[in-house]
Amino acid sequence: MNRLEQALSRLLNRSELTGRLTRVLTYASKKGRLSYYEVERMVKDNTEDVLLLGNEWRLLLPVRTLKSATWEDRLLVAKPEELYEVPNIVRYLVEDAGKTGRWEAGRALAELFRDMGEPDWERMPKLVEELGEQSKDCRITAVQIKEICSKLALGNRVDALIAELKASGVMSPKLGSLVEVSRAGTPIYELNPSLFINKGEKE
Repeated sequence: MNRLEQALSRLLNRSELTGRLTRVLTYASKKGRLSYYEVERMVKDNTEDVLLLGNEWRLLLPVRTLKSATWEDRLLVAKPEELYEVPNIVRYLVEDAGKTGRWEAGRALAELFRDMGEPDWERMPKLVEELGEQSKDCRITAVQIKEICSKLALGNRVDALIAELKASGVMSPKLGSLVEVSRAGTPIYELNPSLFINKGEKE
């Protein structure tokens, strides 16, 4: 078992697929995206299961969309012409785990946001940790994000930080949940569950 597989086994608790997903993520994180053919070549007869698992944990996302690029609008289709991509934060998590054998969200977040030019990159791991603690089923509202930013003395940069959190692959808008959004009275975002091992399988 290599270091990345060791780290993923703790996250996924799916030993029969972890090795196969490890091969796919190792390859995809270097290229950014890969095709169904490439996945099939690496995992043989478990292609659909690996794609489903990767999508469930937002480690590997379909490129094909229904309307928007939000995660909930991504169409997971297991066909030869399909493409799949790795969110930015997952690329950093995979690279770090390949060296350390640990799925360390904090370290990967700091490195990613530093590379993105975020001036408060050192505080981003704490921000994301707080988002995870305040979320329910990996969902967080814009009001909660604003409150957490204020708590961490980042309140004057909420809009910019939300844009960066989306670009980094930390979260994605839930545009389709109109009833839920209407009830909440504020935009709702889905957090990437792969960043929150201790929250279990999306609670």
